[in-house]
Amino acid sequence: MWREIARLIPDAPLIYLADQAHIPYGGRSLDEVRALTLRAAGWLVARGCRVVVIACNTASAAALEALRATFSTTPFVGMEPAIKPAALRTQTGVVGVLATPATLRSARYAGLVSRWGRALRVIEQPCPGWVEAVERLSVCEAAEDALNRLVGDCVTPLLAQGADALVLGCTHFPFLRPWIEQVIGAWQSAHPGAHAVTVIDPAPAVARRTQHVWRALAESVHSATPRHEFWTTGSAAQFAQVAAALIGCRVQARSLAL
Repeated sequence: MWREIARLIPDAPLIYLADQAHIPYGGRSLDEVRALTLRAAGWLVARGCRVVVIACNTASAAALEALRATFSTTPFVGMEPAIKPAALRTQTGVVGVLATPATLRSARYAGLVSRWGRALRVIEQPCPGWVEAVERLSVCEAAEDALNRLVGDCVTPLLAQGADALVLGCTHFPFLRPWIEQVIGAWQSAHPGAHAVTVIDPAPAVARRTQHVWRALAESVHSATPRHEFWTTGSAAQFAQVAAALIGCRVQARSLAL
């Protein structure tokens, strides 16, 4: 998400806060996630952030309405599983949603399925170990076989049930996309004539929405000096290593307690 926003709005000062002390959010209760998200957002608002992007499907599902009510003068841009785009693209009428358990049991997710998935078969697939694989930088190491098994265990059953649109419902999951595509390719090789499969990452659309909101504030932020700050509630050194490897640029991080 950071990479997409930095690409679209290169003149915007960006402050990134990683709540590594409490990850993964996906296994926590929605009440816990809401409290953690409100605390993090409060810190960002106090630091002067004019727009806040909740770059986490689980946090958006749990806390977006509460954030907007609590910080009523700050625009918030949230993430949500891309059920609508999947509904528009599927040819088989079967959509697979790859997400965390907390996202899948949220009212926000249920509302999306009710609104856009009524005429579809929507298959929900929790993905244990995916977030941890990204955080451990397994995606940057020679771990092909292990990652193929980890991803295949979740993706292959969706393909076997006819899913031709796969929704990435967690901001960690795009880093596993090469392995998702490998699993799809292997399935299609083993099943000649199998349907084409679209993998849907909502990050570019969310970045465009963020750009629109930011540009609407342009008159009051022209004097801002572009800068990139990275903060974490965990180890600054560990976060800098992980972030630099994943987003492909040098990262200097600072830690804080929330």
